[in-house]
Amino acid sequence: MPARVVERVYREERAAIVAGLIRLCGDFSLAEDVVQDAFSKALERWPDEGVPPNPAGWVATSARRRAIDLVRRAERFREKAAVLRRLEEAEAEAGPVELPGEDGPQDDRLRLLFTCCHPALSTEAQVALTLRVVGGLSTREIARAFLVPDTTMGQRIVRAKAKIRDAGIPFRVPVGPALEPRLAAVLSVLYLIFNEGYAATESEELVRRELCDEAVRLARLVVELMPHEPETGGLLALMLLHDARRDTRVVDGELVLLEDQDRGRWNRAAIDEGAALVEGALRLGRVGPYQIQAAIAALHGQAATPSDTDWPQIAALYTVLGRMLPTPVVRLNRAVAIAMAGDVSGGLAILDALSEDGSLDRYHLFHAARADLLRRLGRTEAARAAYRQALSVCTHPVERRFLERRLSHS
Repeated sequence: MPARVVERVYREERAAIVAGLIRLCGDFSLAEDVVQDAFSKALERWPDEGVPPNPAGWVATSARRRAIDLVRRAERFREKAAVLRRLEEAEAEAGPVELPGEDGPQDDRLRLLFTCCHPALSTEAQVALTLRVVGGLSTREIARAFLVPDTTMGQRIVRAKAKIRDAGIPFRVPVGPALEPRLAAVLSVLYLIFNEGYAATESEELVRRELCDEAVRLARLVVELMPHEPETGGLLALMLLHDARRDTRVVDGELVLLEDQDRGRWNRAAIDEGAALVEGALRLGRVGPYQIQAAIAALHGQAATPSDTDWPQIAALYTVLGRMLPTPVVRLNRAVAIAMAGDVSGGLAILDALSEDGSLDRYHLFHAARADLLRRLGRTEAARAAYRQALSVCTHPVERRFLERRLSHS
């Protein structure tokens, strides 16, 4: 039982505890180390001492006291005096601790998000560091998302932390014109965090609710910060419209396709809010990729039955999206939409063309989509071969079981 509580607090609260400590001490590595130490102590003590009434508070307090101890021992203590004062003020529960240049109370993880997305860092470093410290993803999970070795990703994250420390990048949300240069990276990492929650790469469960919830919460804060930026509303709408269906994606541990999901269990309030958000964003007249994707998600969410889905309009929207984001994944989704609109052979021709450049060879959803279109055309043997290709590169057990069922029934 104590171990489960530690696991839950680590999964749900770690990022917030780390963010709070970074705010106080300005040192990513110190904050992560002392929080890790606090969780280790919890695993040692709670089985004998019992789980405290406020487990996350216990971890935060233990980490803060360890940070005070380490800062006091620092060789250059004089330079650490300001950090020590802030840590001790927080320890004494003296209320919110102001930082130099502070502009009022703000969410620690929002500060951390904008700090990690500082233009001084490369885009790759911004995304990797944010996924690590804000999303709480492991280095291995991030390495898999970027298709690079674990050691490469670990070094990238270490260099990004050092860059923030050495450049003296302030831990705060910028104001005015300084917001805009960070917006694209901020929206990108929020969507990556959400996607990791919606289709986890490492977790035994396909859906990690805490990541979805945190991405949506932070997206709401960004919308409040930049209410006239249409892509902020577009991204929040996109997340809400996907999130509305998450409880029906996996039933009794098995993956359920969109067309087979129980639409009566979809979160109608989230769908209505998402649809209203994207309509408002589109009215601002600066259409972007998140708004287009949200519009597609709204068409799915508003279809009462699978047969009511407006596939021709979805295919048209993917064509527009492809002009903005000419990526292989967008081409894949457009091909599926064209097939679902009635032109199965046309959709398959696009997928066959995609297979020639090899960019999606390691993407199991590409092979699964191709297998499905081959099956619909009655090309059973080719479909079975494509399902086997999908299985050869699919790692998540829930998705593997689904593909195995499809293969056995084809």
